[in-house]
Amino acid sequence: MEMKMFEGEPGREKPKPPSFLCCVFENQQKKKMGGRGRSRRTQRKHFRDGRENVWKNNNNKSDEQNETNNENNKPTTHWQPFAIENKFFDEYYKEQGIVPSEEWDSFIEYLRRPLPAAFRINSSSQFCTDIRSQLEDEFMKALQAEVTDGNEAEGIKPLPWYPDNFAWQSSFSRMQLRKNKSLERFHEFLKQENEIGNLTRQEAVSMVPPLFLDVHQDHFVLDMCAAPGSKTFQLLEMIHRTSEVESLPSGMVVANDVDVQRCNLLIHQTKRMCTANLVVTNHEAQHFPGCNLRKKSVDASELGMTELLFDRVLCDVPCSGDGTLRKAPDIWRKWSVGMANGVHCLQLQIAMRGLALLRTGGRMVYSTCSMNPVENEAVVSEILRRCGDSVELVDVSTELPQLIRRPGLKSWKVRDKTMWLASHKDACKHGRSGIVPSMFPSGQTHIDTSDIDQKVTTEEICDDGSRGNSSNGIQNGEDEGKPIDDVLVAEVSSLPLERCMRIVPHDQNTGSFFIAVLHKKSPLPVFQTKTTKNSRQPNSDNEEKPKQLEDTVETDNNGMDVDVLDVTNEESIEPTAADAAGVLDNETDEALPDSNPSKRLKETEPEQVQTTKKPSARAEKANDKRKLQIQGKWFGVDPVVFFKDDAILNGIKEFYGIPESFPFSNRLITRNSDTNHVKRIYYVSGSVKNVVELNFRAGEQLKITSIGLKMFERQTSKEGTSSPCVFRISSEGLPLLLPHMTKQIACASPVDFKHLLQYKSIKFPDFVNDGFREKIATLALGCCVVVLNRGNEGSSDPPKIDKSTIAIGCWKGRSSLSVMVTAIDCQELLERLLVRMETEKGSSLAENKPDSESEVKEDSETIIG
Repeated sequence: MEMKMFEGEPGREKPKPPSFLCCVFENQQKKKMGGRGRSRRTQRKHFRDGRENVWKNNNNKSDEQNETNNENNKPTTHWQPFAIENKFFDEYYKEQGIVPSEEWDSFIEYLRRPLPAAFRINSSSQFCTDIRSQLEDEFMKALQAEVTDGNEAEGIKPLPWYPDNFAWQSSFSRMQLRKNKSLERFHEFLKQENEIGNLTRQEAVSMVPPLFLDVHQDHFVLDMCAAPGSKTFQLLEMIHRTSEVESLPSGMVVANDVDVQRCNLLIHQTKRMCTANLVVTNHEAQHFPGCNLRKKSVDASELGMTELLFDRVLCDVPCSGDGTLRKAPDIWRKWSVGMANGVHCLQLQIAMRGLALLRTGGRMVYSTCSMNPVENEAVVSEILRRCGDSVELVDVSTELPQLIRRPGLKSWKVRDKTMWLASHKDACKHGRSGIVPSMFPSGQTHIDTSDIDQKVTTEEICDDGSRGNSSNGIQNGEDEGKPIDDVLVAEVSSLPLERCMRIVPHDQNTGSFFIAVLHKKSPLPVFQTKTTKNSRQPNSDNEEKPKQLEDTVETDNNGMDVDVLDVTNEESIEPTAADAAGVLDNETDEALPDSNPSKRLKETEPEQVQTTKKPSARAEKANDKRKLQIQGKWFGVDPVVFFKDDAILNGIKEFYGIPESFPFSNRLITRNSDTNHVKRIYYVSGSVKNVVELNFRAGEQLKITSIGLKMFERQTSKEGTSSPCVFRISSEGLPLLLPHMTKQIACASPVDFKHLLQYKSIKFPDFVNDGFREKIATLALGCCVVVLNRGNEGSSDPPKIDKSTIAIGCWKGRSSLSVMVTAIDCQELLERLLVRMETEKGSSLAENKPDSESEVKEDSETIIG
């Protein structure tokens, strides 16, 4: 065997490094040298060069340098806390005057404090009143005496402006809740109830915009930029607040977000609501499709819906986010005026698209978590200018009277990196890019500045925005170096912008928010805007001009093509390649890679059928049938398919005793085009069903990432396949289906119900109540429902169901009964059961209060015994 030797040491074998180190070393060298194509000679030459080891501590500093550092008292650690100040921020907002100068110190002081934690009780939850009572009677008193950082804390308190005391705020920040041991029980309570869906942890000011939407049970609501989903959850609460236990509201919510990853978060948040009235979509908000049908080729009377319009639109647009400084202090070092200027055009596009999708007579709320008037009042004023009398800015000053808010500004200035600008003409005069007319109060491209030009000429304006030393309008040099905005007259808007509202931190110890409520009085006007240099122009007068009903496109200052007018629903919007850039696999909840989304979208896009004349009834019926069969237009997103397997449906109805009156027709949906291998069946409301059918006929313009309520799941275990029905009822769908079930139901005594929650699985002989044991024996093998018997449920078969009924899904095996509920749900139900039992026991003792001391003694001995 050949022996490898060290140079200079004959006879000694060279040790071999571990194999995994060799692989790591080779991979590192390939990355450093640009791949496989580099030679070893280049690598050796590379390693001959002297390089600093970035992982090794530099101990070669001279003593002189170390002494200098010690003299300057420089910290040795690299980490530094966020600097909660920014001189450019202070200068900008002092000039804008969003708060009076005498309130500035208080305003800044609150901005530098941590944001108190806030949460909202789900008003449609079965246990909403129990949770509110627990907060009022238990935690409110216990936390009031807690000490945090040496100061007596206020504990928790309900927000006075939120209806029915369903929103609460604590004096503790999120960090204090996590770190303080004395708050551990309260923190665990918040986490558990939030995970179940009884609570939603949400910033206090973030709860305000949905309250001004005035949502009713029958409204179609669009949340255009919905992620992470707190406001969407709030809208769903409003839809379900007055609905009966056995029925669904006639309204619905469409929650949209442009980012696929944020859509996943949105789906996770809204799943806690367990609703069949929700559709989650993934679109650019400014290009949200209207699913419009061409009336020439489709008989509208047969469809019921020909376009997707909404009664309420929540337009909580992307913004610079400086209103969240208390929650995200890293914004202090990132903040600049360019953050607001860069999103102004996008915000305007989204708002105009929201109004286009709004029904006449509907209401839209425009909101941001920014304090900047360029993102707030400027956008609202441009909306009002474009829409004219068709849109009204609503005065809501009398609504929520206990909410402290500031009126909107009527005058503000625009700034870029170097100077303040009082009008768009100033921006043009100084060649300032990125500034558009709609950012200013007047919104005019050119204004009359003849009086200003008499004092200050273009040649006298320096690069920094100050005036030069000239005799024209300047005497004795008293105005030398004075900023130009001191000479220019600031514009004042003539629109009623005082009807907008701005919430600032030091009024009610919250974050900052801006809200404007808009009412659509009539269809939006159709007009053509002036095209820019980059816009396409007709080559001749004889060339056909773009239709007024089509979106007018112009190029913004960042070089992006944007829709500046999107006020019609007559033409459907075709999906763009950007819509398919991020895709979602709903069965696995994982994002799939897409190297060429535009190509794949084109390949999977259904063929459009265009006819020059009205087709016959038979041909039209065939076309509709063909369109219904088209699935999976959006790459990576599971198709939406109506489940119509009669054999399985009849088996489910027979097994659970579901009557024919329960609406199953076109209400069950799957996300698998192969109906023979369906794992989950979802249930949708009548309104969602209509939207899905409209989407099919419109060529699947909606990119649906989540829809409906999970009703049934296939039981794949060996014991599950032996059941007459392999589909079990999911925990989410049980409350909706339970009032209609006549089979596979058993009422358990409180003791047996508590044992099921505690032990998860109990053998039949171990049940305490004989009647319950006998009832379980009569049930068929498979899924069943156990209802808590409070004294009146067991008197009828099937039991009577109402909003206060507590029930769980179980699986009846050959010798035992097992709970099909998550551990956290079992824990929550067990706690609620104990609280209710104590409450009922206390009320019964109060009603039967004994008159003598001897009777009190006897009763206490009986209870203890």
